[in-house]
Amino acid sequence: MSFAASIQEKILFFNRFISAPKQIGSVVPSSRSLCSKMVQSVPWDEVDNLAELGPGTGVITGYIRKAKPDHTRVLLFEKEARMRKQLSEKFPEFACYPEACKLTETLRAEGIGHLDCVISGLPFFNFSPELREELLNQIYRSLRPGGRFIAFQYSVQMKSLLSEQFELEGSRFVPFNVPPAFVYVCRKA
Repeated sequence: MSFAASIQEKILFFNRFISAPKQIGSVVPSSRSLCSKMVQSVPWDEVDNLAELGPGTGVITGYIRKAKPDHTRVLLFEKEARMRKQLSEKFPEFACYPEACKLTETLRAEGIGHLDCVISGLPFFNFSPELREELLNQIYRSLRPGGRFIAFQYSVQMKSLLSEQFELEGSRFVPFNVPPAFVYVCRKA
């Protein structure tokens, strides 16, 4: 990515944060350290179908593109229309949808029985309890048994909620991110 494109991406991200801070969650895109931790947590040899929730400007998506095997199918779910349009142009090989709350419905429409992995950058703790519960239920229902849910958060507040629905395989602190983040690696029992 060119320097000018990188600056434009950061400006778009910042503008979207200013207009909807509870949906975006951060003032800048994820750092290389965070992207690497997220993508390294995926058991790629077990993943045929993957969804990324809240890809924003596609920083983690770029790491997914480089790491995924050729056969792995990727679906992106981005609510913000301008970011979704940018994602569709930048990653034309990945299907892009607006509603993570319609994850299972989208899978049926795509002819996908289940997901092997869900990666999320959604700021769950910023959402209402009802929306948070609906999203976690959609993720749980969409995953095959043993499927992974990998999410980053900016606090430990989601740890107990994630532990209620998934087996928490581990969490990793990523200090080199703005703000510092926690990566949670969960498995559907």
